[in-house]
Amino acid sequence: MKPIYVNFIAEHLQVKVWQVENCAALFAEGCTIPFISRYRKERTGGLDDVEVSEIKHWTDVFEEMDKRKTSILATIEELGKLTPELRDQIDTCVSASELEDLYLPYRPKRKTRATTAIANGLEPLADKMWDTTLHNPEAEASRYINDNVPTADDALSGARDIIAERISDTASIRENLRQIYRHRRIVSKATKAASDTPEAAKYRTYFDFTMPLDRIPSHNLLAILRAQNEGFLSVRIDADPEKCSNKIYYDFCQEHGYPSKQLAPYIREAVEDSLKRLLDPSISGEVLREAKEKADIESVKVFGENLRQLLLAPPVGQKRIMAIDPGFRTGCKVVCLDSQGALLHYETIFPHPPAAKKIESINAVSDMIERYDIEVIAIGNGTASRETEDFIRKCYLPDGVRVFTVSEDGASIYSASEVARKEFPDHDVTVRGAVSIGRRLMDPLAELVKIDPKSLGVGQYQHDVDQSLLKEKLDNTVVICVNSVGVNLNTASPYLLQYVSGIGPSLAGNIITHRSEIGGYTSRRQLLDVPRLGAKAYEQCAGFLRIHDADNPLDNSAVHPECYHIVDRMASDLGVSTKELVGNAGLCEKIKAEDYVEGDFGLPTIRDILEELVKPGLDPRESAREFSFSEDIREIDDLRPGMELPGIVTNITNFGAFVDIGLHENGLIHVSQMGVRGVADPSKVLKLHQQITVRVLAVDMDRRRISLALVVKPKGM
Repeated sequence: MKPIYVNFIAEHLQVKVWQVENCAALFAEGCTIPFISRYRKERTGGLDDVEVSEIKHWTDVFEEMDKRKTSILATIEELGKLTPELRDQIDTCVSASELEDLYLPYRPKRKTRATTAIANGLEPLADKMWDTTLHNPEAEASRYINDNVPTADDALSGARDIIAERISDTASIRENLRQIYRHRRIVSKATKAASDTPEAAKYRTYFDFTMPLDRIPSHNLLAILRAQNEGFLSVRIDADPEKCSNKIYYDFCQEHGYPSKQLAPYIREAVEDSLKRLLDPSISGEVLREAKEKADIESVKVFGENLRQLLLAPPVGQKRIMAIDPGFRTGCKVVCLDSQGALLHYETIFPHPPAAKKIESINAVSDMIERYDIEVIAIGNGTASRETEDFIRKCYLPDGVRVFTVSEDGASIYSASEVARKEFPDHDVTVRGAVSIGRRLMDPLAELVKIDPKSLGVGQYQHDVDQSLLKEKLDNTVVICVNSVGVNLNTASPYLLQYVSGIGPSLAGNIITHRSEIGGYTSRRQLLDVPRLGAKAYEQCAGFLRIHDADNPLDNSAVHPECYHIVDRMASDLGVSTKELVGNAGLCEKIKAEDYVEGDFGLPTIRDILEELVKPGLDPRESAREFSFSEDIREIDDLRPGMELPGIVTNITNFGAFVDIGLHENGLIHVSQMGVRGVADPSKVLKLHQQITVRVLAVDMDRRRISLALVVKPKGM
């Protein structure tokens, strides 16, 4: 990678140049983000997976920029206008907008007023005006009268059109104008369509709105731009035309010299025309797009963090589960799953009106609990969720049977997907949806990877942000989460395996096929027998795959096979076997990490090995906890300001967190009501699906909005 790119990335991400260089080299070698962050800490200086993914993003950006530069240079060279100075400017450019500014004068143009003037033979006149060498514009213009240019005024007008376009194509003028616009205010006003359309009411905050563009929160900007796209708002940047015009004229004079008294009015007129007709629409659009890109990045970070928390939610583990997709008229769909998530039984019960077959439903539930030795009950959090939970808790439940409410986000998407059809070809969407609810309680990560992350409700305005950027972030998040937990090689589905470092869908299928052929893996080395899984793929994936009861206990740990010899030496030095060392905290405490540093394996790697040896294969996720809403709150009418209620965080945005308190409407804790001074990022205070206590501040019955405050409990409570 070119030094100019490396230096930009290092400065932008606040990391060392050598860290960027080493990451770029590792990417070029075919290494993945999880592998680099976990097993190449010496080369990265201990960068975490998020930092490595940021570097990967920028290396991809500059790789595409290099391709764009090659295309631009070839086009300009074909025109015979590529000077050494221009080539150097393009080669050393790191800004996409600057690059396009440099290319703009040479870009093939559609028909414009300037191209028409050039076709009419007025470019020589414009050249003389552009060089400020003309002292009698009217007399000079009369020399260019022809059939298409009947008067001197027409000639001067055409020359001004050419100059206006040249001014608009000047890179320095465009960048100076951008700097002005970036620090101006964005102004939005309601359109006539807004007053005629009830759907526009949700945007009424922005019907007469103004705020400095460089200080507007991302969610506000995205809402404004969405309303503009829907035709409910007109949006502009309030740059002062007179000041901007003076700045452009000054920049022109600095470059070309001050025009004569006779020429100056024509240059002024060209400047004003260029600003109004060409520059203002173009620069306004660019600066708004630039601001949106920043808002997109902020929002996408929120989406990524929400998804990470969702995927790493506490699992209940391998339990025998009854899962219920609740409903009123259509009944509650009930499935029973074994401890591996396999479907054992399904049926529909009708405990609620209008059927209200409560006794039959109680008997059916009791029978299923006994017959399938149910340990855990999972209830979807959609329609009739509260009523179904009440019903279940009134049934006889054997000691130890726990009841959980589970998010249904994305369950309907899964149930209608090709993945679900392959898993359950003989069952309809209602059965598949209930199975998904049960499995996501058992292991959220293993189940949710089957669903497009954008369908999991991980943030607001996710359809308004750059979709390629969103996909990159969410895909990276899934990969990072899967590899941070590790995957059981003998039980993982192909949908989970494909996210393991270095594998992908094709190899995942081959791994599953080979697993069936050999009756299960007993050693990581057996992966090398998988068709098309070569040494590089093995290097990337082996450390993230777990084999319970493997011949070598290290195969059930995060210790990479390339370091097994180091562990063997540790055990030998202690006079024990490797099997005796793994999981023995007392023995591990006797090991000095410094004694085992060798070659590419420095202290960071050795310390990671020792940490893993103490608790090999430990799942980093917490255990799932039961939760109950307030029995006194059933409808929004039951709420009163001052009430303190239990709730579950369902979504986190830049401006606050949405909380389920057991009603159809979620409440909002604004960031200012989180009880922590100086914290503007809600994700620093709350986590997705966190169980919290909230206080009701206000209830807007007309808009069905509930304002909440976080009740901050003292530590230890």
